[in-house]
Amino acid sequence: MEAIMELILSTRNQSKAQQIKALLGDLPHQVLTLSDAGVAGEAVEDGTTLEENALKKARFAFEQTGKPSIADDTGLFIDALNGKPGIHAARWAGRDKSTEDIMQYTLKQLRHVLPQDRTATFKTVAVAVLSADEHKVFVGEARGMILPAPRCDCQPKMPYSAIFVPDGQPKVWAEMSVEEENTISHRGKAFLQLRDFLTTLC
Repeated sequence: MEAIMELILSTRNQSKAQQIKALLGDLPHQVLTLSDAGVAGEAVEDGTTLEENALKKARFAFEQTGKPSIADDTGLFIDALNGKPGIHAARWAGRDKSTEDIMQYTLKQLRHVLPQDRTATFKTVAVAVLSADEHKVFVGEARGMILPAPRCDCQPKMPYSAIFVPDGQPKVWAEMSVEEENTISHRGKAFLQLRDFLTTLC
């Protein structure tokens, strides 16, 4: 395979893009978001699993640009809510809700749950689409607790970043630097595997 010069990251979420670009920064590829690449529109995320949605997003970027593309989808699985919101973590408060709205809706769903029972798992599935008929899948998870109230402001478009404390950590996601978060987060774990894979293509 020819060396990958440009890699399309199928997102417009700048918080996510900052994290992923930092993880892939030591590769000899220029990582471009959909906006960077001048791509209009977005993939329709109507899959029933994280993998399906991540693949839809990566394939959308590949089809629009003809260049190797990557994407991810992330879910939050709250034990006390029987795994909700799951793959609907970004939308379960309703369509077009703000980051703050989603956070507050989540806290409302857990208002009667004891602190020790507010356990949850973040899961990210990252996908790399290298050609029309080739893709690779990478998975990362992070366990932790959901606080009864936010510690700080959320990261932009990251509604759980002010209320989720990963196991063994003193900080919520939003209190961490990008470097700290990337070493332990679900997204970091998935994209470090993706980075290692891309390294083999260099």
